[in-house]
Amino acid sequence: MTQTLYATLLTDGFLFGEGPRWHESRLWFTDGPAGAVKTVDRTGKIEIAVESAHASGLGWPPDGTLVISALQEARLDYCDANGALVTQDLSDHGWSTNDMVVSPDGKIYVDVYRLNEEGISGEVALVTLDREVRVVTSGLTLPNGLAITADGSTLIASDTLADRLVAFTIEPDGSLTDQRVFAELGAGQHPDGLCLDAEGAAWVGCYDSEVFLRVLEGGKITHRIETGGGWAVAPALGGTDRCTLYLIINTTTHEGVVTGESTGRIEQVRVDVPGAGWP
Repeated sequence: MTQTLYATLLTDGFLFGEGPRWHESRLWFTDGPAGAVKTVDRTGKIEIAVESAHASGLGWPPDGTLVISALQEARLDYCDANGALVTQDLSDHGWSTNDMVVSPDGKIYVDVYRLNEEGISGEVALVTLDREVRVVTSGLTLPNGLAITADGSTLIASDTLADRLVAFTIEPDGSLTDQRVFAELGAGQHPDGLCLDAEGAAWVGCYDSEVFLRVLEGGKITHRIETGGGWAVAPALGGTDRCTLYLIINTTTHEGVVTGESTGRIEQVRVDVPGAGWP
């Protein structure tokens, strides 16, 4: 039987949150319409860490550089310890980037979106430590949230328009093989951001159905958290024991995402199984 959990408010007062990551004892997230990467402490205090236009996804290679992907632009920003930004243009590969995950050895996997007559299609690109770029899968309707298992062997992606999570084997050179369904979520459950826990389950936000789900490989849903109003955009497991589940919730519309007409909040709830893997 699926268990229902109830989250409480941690903080609000931003526009559109995305890409939550627990790093250096703080929760980091992006506020794309505000052009910023922000952090929040355990009391809910928000601070701007870095300014980056249309910021979306976050990650850290082993050298500690902060990598930021953009939405509505195909771009990665690299921010060093002094706050200096270096931009990598990915417009040869698509119209926009979106979510991103960095592997333990520094490989960057990022969504790349293309515009066509039918609307938006997507691929996942690999950016190596040498900042070389190549597409490693084009077999999804629209890739979105990305996560890597604790052993570094598997990438799990939200396939938003197909209402499912998909898994790939990560080869030594970063290529993705053996595409398979991790979990079917059911019609209308459009998955967005996701994170993994130590039992191999995925916590995923199904944004416009306004629910966060914990789902096992094979599709069994063990827990659900309803937002009570607002898009369920992305979860992250953090805290000193990685048993605090942070939930990014945005009250907006599809048009509002583009125009910045949105209000965001972060809720939190304690869970029994700690986070594992990346993010």
